[in-house]
Amino acid sequence: MSITHDPTDNRPSISELRAVAQPPEHIARYNAEHWAGSLYLRHLSIYVTRLLLPTGITANGVTGLMIACGLLGSVALLIPGLTGAFLAMVAMQLQILFDCSDGEVARWRQRFSPAGIWLDRVGHYVTESAIPIALGLRAGSWTWSEPLAVDGWSVLGFVVAVLVLLTKSFTDLVHVARAKSGREVLADVKETTRPKSSGLASARQLMSWVPFYRAFIAIEASILIFLAAVVDTWRDDLVGTQWLLLLMVPAALATAGGHFVGVVTSSRLD
Repeated sequence: MSITHDPTDNRPSISELRAVAQPPEHIARYNAEHWAGSLYLRHLSIYVTRLLLPTGITANGVTGLMIACGLLGSVALLIPGLTGAFLAMVAMQLQILFDCSDGEVARWRQRFSPAGIWLDRVGHYVTESAIPIALGLRAGSWTWSEPLAVDGWSVLGFVVAVLVLLTKSFTDLVHVARAKSGREVLADVKETTRPKSSGLASARQLMSWVPFYRAFIAIEASILIFLAAVVDTWRDDLVGTQWLLLLMVPAALATAGGHFVGVVTSSRLD
């Protein structure tokens, strides 16, 4: 149901803004919400959006803030100890908060563009590949005084980053392939992601009970890194961080491989 409002009104009430900027049909989409969004960030983002509207910032400008938070959070991981890990965790929370808010600004102002979607994708690609790179540098005791010094831990971080990029590209390339072949836009519903094989569908359902693939999403990754930093602090070494990175390598391989199989065995490419 369409709600009539004045897109030029920069001081709507929270109830007016929520009715337009957080419509149920958008929030309920299968891939629309991160669990943190539905749990608490959507309750906060509407107030952030309300504060941003009078500034005149565009939806793409808010997406720029999202990208900046992701990059700054990744760089913060290069600060040793709990401080860097804590700052990164906070930054990733802010990233998702702005990620919620940019769409709310767009829906209120009724200004949508391919550029906004593209920037949003870039933000997630950059952040979620920068995190494992920074984690690898952190695991290898990288220092600002020797910026070109890398070791095996750094290489592992780059390997995980490449696998993360591949996993994300498998999803976006579905839309590219469908567009190039003249297919309609794929509906964002659970049924389109279900494998045709009942065996693979059962395996996919089983994997949902062990969601290791979520370790490569910004919020979850930052929480895991913070917990690893707690172990490092307790032990006074980097064993926690190093073990986390070691575990992420096979997890990233399994995630990328599983995602590839999931795409080619579903109806998404029909």
